[in-house]
Amino acid sequence: MRRYALLYEKLLAEVEKEGINVFEADIGRLKGLYIDGNIALNSSIETYSEMACVLAEELGHHHTTHGNILDQNKPENRKQERRARAWAYERLVSLKKLIEASNQGIRNRYELAEFLGVSERFIEEAIQYYREKYGLYCKLDDYIIYFEPLGVFKKL
Repeated sequence: MRRYALLYEKLLAEVEKEGINVFEADIGRLKGLYIDGNIALNSSIETYSEMACVLAEELGHHHTTHGNILDQNKPENRKQERRARAWAYERLVSLKKLIEASNQGIRNRYELAEFLGVSERFIEEAIQYYREKYGLYCKLDDYIIYFEPLGVFKKL
C-alpha cells in the first residue's frame, strides 16, 4: 500500500513542479481529464495505484497532446490518446524498470504491479503496448525482455 501512495505522491510533486493543478471531482465516466494546465481526477477512484496510473496518463496528455480530444470517433484524437497512454506506460513501466524488477526477484504480474506501484490492469496494458511496439521481445543493454510470456533474461 505504501509503495502505491509513494508513486502517487511522487507524480503529484512532479506535476505541481510543472505548474499543473490537480484536483478531484465527479467527472462522470472519465477517470481523468487534462485541460490547459489542470488535471481532474475522478473522485470515485479508490486506490492510489489507479490514481497514479490515471495521473501519469493525464501528465502524458500535458506533454504529448493538444486541443480537445474527447471525441474518440476522430482518428487524430485516438492517436493523441494513444500517445498519452504510451507516455504513461514508458514512464511507469519502463523497460529498465522491468529489468530492475527481474533483478529484484519479481516473477509475476501481481508482484510486478506491487513493485512498481501501479495496477495489474496497467501492467497488462503496458505489456500489450510493448508487444505492439517491439514484437515478442526486445534487447536492452545486456538483457532480452520477452513480452509473451513476460520474462527478462541476461545475455551470457
